[in-house]
Amino acid sequence: MLFLVDLLLWTAVAALALTAAVRGKILLQQGGREGVLDFARLIPRLLLGVVGSGFIAEALPQDVIGRWLGGDSGVLGVTLAVIGGALTPGGPVVGFSIGSAALKGGAAAPQVIAYTTAWALFAVQRILVWELPIMSARMMWIRVAASLPVPFLAAFGAMLLGKP
Repeated sequence: MLFLVDLLLWTAVAALALTAAVRGKILLQQGGREGVLDFARLIPRLLLGVVGSGFIAEALPQDVIGRWLGGDSGVLGVTLAVIGGALTPGGPVVGFSIGSAALKGGAAAPQVIAYTTAWALFAVQRILVWELPIMSARMMWIRVAASLPVPFLAAFGAMLLGKP
């Protein structure tokens, strides 16, 4: 399955490169250079996040994580995960690394799904830095209110589907 995803992604990259080449050699060179620079900037962050999540997982007390975010934590565990996700600053390397560390530390999949979904929808720093300055406060609150059930629905959907 992963091979198919890789193949699809490389096919998309090849199609985009071909499109850039048809439009002009300079566009192809600029796109390639920007892609390589983005890759070079992202790899160290990914490495730190993945290695860091391993250290976080080992440092987390499994009995505490299991009690508060484990399979028996129910609605309280999901609610704590949603709050934690909303309060987690940073990008995907931080959010997904913490989710991965929580799984390794004894958290259940539905709670981690609630955490990552809440992080994606409600990260407070993104709301303060991006949403409020760009959109009106009323629009932001409508979006938050409309999105509020999503992490809970995702967690309960995961509970219905069973263990991954």
